[in-house]
Amino acid sequence: MASKEQKGEEKRPGFGEMMKGVLYGMASHGHVMAALRTRMYLEHLFMFITLGDMLGIPVLPPYYSLRILPYAVPNIKSWKMRVFRERDFTDAIY
Repeated sequence: MASKEQKGEEKRPGFGEMMKGVLYGMASHGHVMAALRTRMYLEHLFMFITLGDMLGIPVLPPYYSLRILPYAVPNIKSWKMRVFRERDFTDAIY
């Protein structure tokens, strides 16, 4: 006979484990969201400093921008979509 792991069946957590996860989520959700928001703002700042020339605002000399460019290339498309999207008053709420 094959064991449960070999059949692809997973062991379901007990009530205590589920409550532990719920309480942990309730206690740390605000901290996690604040950390993610801070990370988002820092990524926006990094991309703005690196690619400010695309917006017409030269922040760094071109030499340093070109040195940092390989780290920013994978995020250019999504950054442009976030920066240039239309916003309305409900965005300020969230």
